[in-house]
Amino acid sequence: MLLPRNCGSWLLFFLLFSPLLFAPSTSQSHFDSRWAAKKRLMRDKVREMFYHAYENYMTHAFPHDELKPLTKSFTDSLSELGNLKLQHLPQDYNGSALTLIESLSSLVIMGNNTEFERAVTWLSENLTFNVDARINLFECNIRVLGGLISAHILATDSTNRLVQGYYNNQLLNLAEDLGRRFLPAFHTPTGLPYAWINLKYGVMENETTETSTSGCGSLILEMGALSRLTGDPRYESAALRALRKLWSMRSSLNLLGTTLDVITGEWIEYSSGIGAGVDSFYEYLCKAYILFGKEDYWRMFHSAYLAVQKYFRYGPWYHEADMRTGKPTYWQLTSLQAFWPGLQVLVGDIGAANSSHREFFYVWQKFGVLPERYLLDHQMLHPTEKYYPLRPELAESTFYLYQATKDPWYIQVGESIVNSLNSYTKVEGGFASVRDVTTMQLEDHQHSFFLAETCKYLYLLFDDSFLVDRNYIFTTEGHPLPVLSSWHERLPETYIPTNWTYAKSEQQTRRASAMSLQVCPAIALRSGHGVQQIESACHIPDSRGDHRCFSDEECGVDSKYSTSNILSIGRAMAVAVPVGVLLALGVLLLCTAQVSSDVKIEQDISAVGVGEMVVVRGGNRRAMQEIDCGELCKVRCSLNSRPNRCKRACGTCCVRCKCVPPGTSGNRELCGTCYTGMTTHGNSTKCP
Repeated sequence: MLLPRNCGSWLLFFLLFSPLLFAPSTSQSHFDSRWAAKKRLMRDKVREMFYHAYENYMTHAFPHDELKPLTKSFTDSLSELGNLKLQHLPQDYNGSALTLIESLSSLVIMGNNTEFERAVTWLSENLTFNVDARINLFECNIRVLGGLISAHILATDSTNRLVQGYYNNQLLNLAEDLGRRFLPAFHTPTGLPYAWINLKYGVMENETTETSTSGCGSLILEMGALSRLTGDPRYESAALRALRKLWSMRSSLNLLGTTLDVITGEWIEYSSGIGAGVDSFYEYLCKAYILFGKEDYWRMFHSAYLAVQKYFRYGPWYHEADMRTGKPTYWQLTSLQAFWPGLQVLVGDIGAANSSHREFFYVWQKFGVLPERYLLDHQMLHPTEKYYPLRPELAESTFYLYQATKDPWYIQVGESIVNSLNSYTKVEGGFASVRDVTTMQLEDHQHSFFLAETCKYLYLLFDDSFLVDRNYIFTTEGHPLPVLSSWHERLPETYIPTNWTYAKSEQQTRRASAMSLQVCPAIALRSGHGVQQIESACHIPDSRGDHRCFSDEECGVDSKYSTSNILSIGRAMAVAVPVGVLLALGVLLLCTAQVSSDVKIEQDISAVGVGEMVVVRGGNRRAMQEIDCGELCKVRCSLNSRPNRCKRACGTCCVRCKCVPPGTSGNRELCGTCYTGMTTHGNSTKCP
């Protein structure tokens, strides 16, 4: 149910921090106990999944990199990661126990300290990086360097009481050795690193100069943490220089491309989105601010996030666009995009996260797993990219959304994911990737991230006891890093327990979020020159105080606020939960008559015409009347809304063609086949 349009005052929605504040009813207690039992059951299932994968790896593949579960053999895949053409493969490389490194933090989270200590001992005594192997810098950074740093922190955390007596920073020493081997990759005129480096010999002769935005813009967490732990600033400085150079290459729209040349600093691929090749760039800007507190990260992320919402987003979906013009290029869903709702939870944009997550889960339900690429304009699978390599992104976003809302629906989503993985991918020798989601034909590969991320996020969804009284962020590979005041240059107050800020009312005190006060929603900053309005990153206000999302209407509406017309719709009051994330659990909402919604418009329109079947949110099909766009424009423009809304909503071809150009929420529902035709023809201004 949408908020009243004329409430004229601030409404403060508080979620309870403790059951002690209110005595639960008998029915509520029964409800809670039922879900608690469900979570315990699912936690145990996930633990069984993890150990089925882990033990098969240790039996059939260790100390090689990854398991081949169908043949119960191994692959030394570290040099193959990101190497689609399998070029320059090493001859004498016998693996670096990649899956074991990736499993370290998962072992701790699941409470298996004994196996963790055994693994640390083996790695300390046997692992070496002085090998003639050409590796992908990005993949080795997030998997190996991140895994070692995270495990070192867990091993030295006095509250965990791990590796007693004999641990003497061996994992950190390995991480530092690896970090030193990374540094030659940054010796370029631009400071942007080569995508590939030989661990023994450095950058090879005639090495490719092409890299991706993620490849050179997603190194700061691991290399920054390495500098903080060792006191050697070279690692963080190299990663930060590359990140700043990359940001300087953005377009006037604050958009970046997908691939670039590290020598010339020129873009190669101008089209990009939030998926492969770019995804973790956005993620690391936000998380670097949380972890290190540097304002530069925040300013970059804020600008980049607003640009994504403005140019890539279409309702709950995100298409790709040209960084120079902002015009759509490819209308497709990719499985890597499913991380985005989790990132939106970090900045408090819960309504938008809910909306997109529902769409990803619909596709999961449709196929049983999430295909690598799905063509939105044709509502069909990509003809060649029909595989599912056990990716974790949907489970990750489900975990974050459950932490934010405590809505049991996300427990059901997690259960569905677990059941699908067990039904379609579990084999005697582990868990196999899906080669074709239409036939569920399997591929002989168990990726290391299945243990590092997929199982971890599912386990934390059902049992987050590891996070109690702790504050972590997770890297893009799922490795936890603690949020420490000693690592901060300028403290984001929300994330440090000893520096929580508070929003006070007469009845009770709530922890307030520094990040939510900056981003989500709009705010007014007072300065010596008056009031400066900052654009909101929340383009979908939540309709419920608890952020739960049971229907299309409750999942929010697309308001598309402009800087000049923002009226603060809500000031998110967030809890600094032990995930080190901003979880908007309460909202301070300002209701105004100026905010209109497409849902309201749909209710007000009484158009006559021939009923037709159109695709609506979630992919369901229902009969809709054809909409007379001339009448639609009149309705939109009579709602006392912003002047440009009519032009944007109705465009130049409404009256005769009866359709609305892409760019406004609800187009799919209202316009039916007109929308399909326009997106198919790639035309955003004229009807087909």
